[in-house]
Amino acid sequence: MTDALLAVEQLTLKFGGLVALDDVSFDIKPGEILGLIGPNGAGKTTCFNAITGVYVPTSGRITFNGTSLARKKKHQITRLGIARTFQNIRLFKAMTALENVLVGTDAHKRSGLLNSLFRTPMQRREEDESHTRAMELLRFMGLEKKADELAANLSYGDQRRLEIARAMATSPQLICLDEPAAGFNPAEKKVLMDLIKRVRDQGYTVLLIEHDMKLVMGVTDRIVVLEFGRKIAEGTPAEIRDNPAVIAAYLGVEDEDAS
Repeated sequence: MTDALLAVEQLTLKFGGLVALDDVSFDIKPGEILGLIGPNGAGKTTCFNAITGVYVPTSGRITFNGTSLARKKKHQITRLGIARTFQNIRLFKAMTALENVLVGTDAHKRSGLLNSLFRTPMQRREEDESHTRAMELLRFMGLEKKADELAANLSYGDQRRLEIARAMATSPQLICLDEPAAGFNPAEKKVLMDLIKRVRDQGYTVLLIEHDMKLVMGVTDRIVVLEFGRKIAEGTPAEIRDNPAVIAAYLGVEDEDAS
């Protein structure tokens, strides 16, 4: 795992007597799109939450660029270069699309309260840079004409893209997308597949949770499969498609019956 951007090693997470993650290990390399899949309750979002500082692992180790994420707060992990979206869209609905993305740019601002109060040159420069960057991201998402619209008034698909833009605004190296295709029709999923590839082509690494297998198989470089909190398979999309353990997990049959 020495060349990994993110390394998850023997990750275990327990809630009382419930073992949500059990000795899970995988890594993701720079520039890769890695899919994290599994049936409902497999531990996918729990794993995301451990990586992004929502949960503290019971045991195991998570490192990012060689730096341990142990006991780090969510904002510290964001500053290190990890951003995420959520299954349930979490935008500031009473703010405009532009304002939502500007919130993301705050993650790396150096000017503090006094600079803001006195409108120092540093503060004005950072404000201009943030506005330029936010508009670039809205343009990348095809949302530049909706910059001044309230997030609450955007379509569901536009809200999904806006949340990705806000994540990108934190200047991450790794973007964790938690079921970004939820609620999309087939045509919207095809557009999303193209968008995820374009995000990677912009220099980002992507960790993706998704239930739509056609999307996962069409966009990822490698896939990690969880079931009941344990890793049961890892490999290329072609390898995962034909893996008896994965077939059994999704169809609810024994391994020997799935082969």
